[in-house]
Amino acid sequence: MKCLIAGHLTRDIIIKGSKIEERIGGGAYYSALALSRFCSPVILTSVGEDFPGEWLEELESHGIEVIKIPSKNTTTYELRYLDGNTRELRLLSRAEVIDDLPGEKYDAVVLNPVAGEISANLVRECRGRFPFISLDVQGFIREPEIGEVRLREIDASFLKGVKVVHSDRDEFRYLKMLEPGDVEVLLVSDGVSPGLAYHRGKPYSYRPISVPVPESTGAGDVFLAAFTYFYMTCPFIQALKRANAFTALFLKYRHFDFPMEEVKELARKASIKNPSWSIRIA
Repeated sequence: MKCLIAGHLTRDIIIKGSKIEERIGGGAYYSALALSRFCSPVILTSVGEDFPGEWLEELESHGIEVIKIPSKNTTTYELRYLDGNTRELRLLSRAEVIDDLPGEKYDAVVLNPVAGEISANLVRECRGRFPFISLDVQGFIREPEIGEVRLREIDASFLKGVKVVHSDRDEFRYLKMLEPGDVEVLLVSDGVSPGLAYHRGKPYSYRPISVPVPESTGAGDVFLAAFTYFYMTCPFIQALKRANAFTALFLKYRHFDFPMEEVKELARKASIKNPSWSIRIA
């Protein structure tokens, strides 16, 4: 299986109290690492000369190919953590947009922008070319301006027909002209609180598996990527449980070197409910 993941790799400056750390980030990074457990991932991105070569070598060591669009700058974020799940986010610089796709065939495409680098037209092109499209909304609703990250309302009708869309509960209210039944699967996460999953418009609630969480960076990206793979190979409920468990183990260990048997065992403890009442996202 060959998967394309499109989105900016980032330089993340992590601030926790008096501790400052710089490391690789971006939704494409976490999604590609998760998918490297299951397929041959290719990242389509844009980075500048300031992007450390050892970070690219790390990706290559996991069997991940990187297609780079040249850029003067790398997309750089400052992430100031207030606790394990709460952070303040600032955009310090932004790389070039991604406006063209490779000519190869891919079994699945994950669109994971972080700073407005993927357009609605590129999403439409993907829908016409590839059989399975997954997408995270965060990079579509962020204002791509330097400074404190602000969210904007968008006409999200271009998402109709996408196979899997992921959003968190706060982000979803910025998506106008889109209903849960407009996509095959809509995943609406809410941190450690119960999330919602719509399958062909039918609502389910799921409770994230509780694990010690030193930080939550990458959780949504891993959840989307894991669900993408499991949904291609398992029924919906099983895919949701396994993606939940896979993400919990990533948060616990902050790496992906855990056995799949541990994923399957933990997935058995995942709680999925099909409520008899109507669920409101907002």
